[in-house]
Amino acid sequence: MQYKFETLKLIEKGWSEDKKYCAADSKGNKFLLRVSPITQYERKKNEYEHMKTVAALGVPICRPLEFGISDECVYSVQTWIDGIDAIDAVHNMTDCEQYSYGYQSGQFLKKIHEIPAPVETEDWETYFNLKADRKIKMYEECATKYENGQNFINYINSHRHLLHGRPQTYQHGDYHIGNMMIGDDGKLYIIDFNRDDFGDPWEEFNRIVWCAEVSPLFAAGMVNGYFCNDIPMVFWELLALYISSNTLGSICWAIPYGSKQIQIMLNQAKDILSWYDNMENPIPSWYTKAMNNNLHSFETEY
Repeated sequence: MQYKFETLKLIEKGWSEDKKYCAADSKGNKFLLRVSPITQYERKKNEYEHMKTVAALGVPICRPLEFGISDECVYSVQTWIDGIDAIDAVHNMTDCEQYSYGYQSGQFLKKIHEIPAPVETEDWETYFNLKADRKIKMYEECATKYENGQNFINYINSHRHLLHGRPQTYQHGDYHIGNMMIGDDGKLYIIDFNRDDFGDPWEEFNRIVWCAEVSPLFAAGMVNGYFCNDIPMVFWELLALYISSNTLGSICWAIPYGSKQIQIMLNQAKDILSWYDNMENPIPSWYTKAMNNNLHSFETEY
């Protein structure tokens, strides 16, 4: 390993299977060290290379510095960000700040999506239909059900045609306010690329429900920033499909983690059905309310 560290402090936040450390060298310079099982070598090597490409596009992230194998593990060294998790910082922001940081996050996501998917990537319509079928089957076999959960299934089945011909790009894989930070310099940073993938760039918004629950203003800014305030209706229609599919799978995912996580997903599904009027209106109410508050007039030039 090129970088030599004097101290390692384990970071216990997040859902990643990686072990993460705040590492410091003899001069007190801090770095992010991520360690993964050797079986993840190819996956982690690709993730590291993609992060280099994202950083080169000007997206503020933990910049990759070194990648390799040590002690039968795969490691990467990245720059350290001093700051606070955006999901915590947002509560102390003004309405304008919430919207503006969200707008920036949408602009950064647009840059990430400039990276094309490999030409051999499977056709999106075929891939996602199979994925949706699995989610529906999992939900139907799940012991715990959502109230009015059938509405998610109905929406998916009546909007599958929208998947036809969709483009594919690189995806962060888990893009929401929980994977962002506000640095001590006041800038927004995007973190945790460990679920990166390729797919329809608009599918990337399926985690926006986490943003909307914490700050509808941030979520509205994200969409407007991505589309430069010109959002096509088909985006909303497709997003409702992707959110429906994701929500169906969430309750099954939550069960092994216990009653607290199950309740979080039950509450989230209830919120989603409320926002979408039981999946009858593809434009969520949190966005409509934000626009009715004239948030589009906020300063969005950076």
